[in-house]
Amino acid sequence: MTGSTNTATDFRNTILGGDSAQLMRAMPRNSVDFILTDPPYLVNYQGRDGRRVRNDDNSRWLRPAVNQMHRVLKWGGFMVSFYAWNRVDLFAEAWKAAGFRMVGHIVFRKNYASSSRFLRHEHEAAYLLAKGNVAPPAKAIPDVIDTPYSGNKLHPTQKPVEALLPLVETFCPKGGLVLDPFAGSGSSLVAAQHLGRDWLGMELDPDHAATATRRLAWHGAKRVAA
Repeated sequence: MTGSTNTATDFRNTILGGDSAQLMRAMPRNSVDFILTDPPYLVNYQGRDGRRVRNDDNSRWLRPAVNQMHRVLKWGGFMVSFYAWNRVDLFAEAWKAAGFRMVGHIVFRKNYASSSRFLRHEHEAAYLLAKGNVAPPAKAIPDVIDTPYSGNKLHPTQKPVEALLPLVETFCPKGGLVLDPFAGSGSSLVAAQHLGRDWLGMELDPDHAATATRRLAWHGAKRVAA
């Protein structure tokens, strides 16, 4: 795909493999309604089973990707991005440099501890970010969301679809396009598909991209059959 001839509709309801910053450069400016993403946390994560996350050992990709996310998001649009608490300075600097404003903070409360050292780690967190002047949603959702355990069967840091549904429903208009530049196993895209929104995923790891593609196809067929 080349940037000069594509329109936003060329990118709907598909998963693109490769570097998301490069892929987004081929997209038109102001073509995405909502971004929901769980990027690498920059903590060199390794799960109990030894699985790792690509590009989690460096921050070279962070600013280029965030700059492109800001470029493709429509004015007045929102982004929800997960982040690591101990790398918040790097994420916040990248968001602000790109032009995003922090307008909210969300805690995803877990019913288990993913780790325990000084404290039991029983939550994930994300910032609600805005591009330009944004209108508050018709119905505000809580900033604490209960999060069931996904099992991490499809991805080492897999997010449960249930926790993402209210974000898509609140911050993406009906008929809008949800982008996840770090799609992983596709949980954010499944949430968008379930709610009748269009979706676009990007994933560097070819195995995860294939998993997400199969998952979206399965859920799409199930939704049509219902």
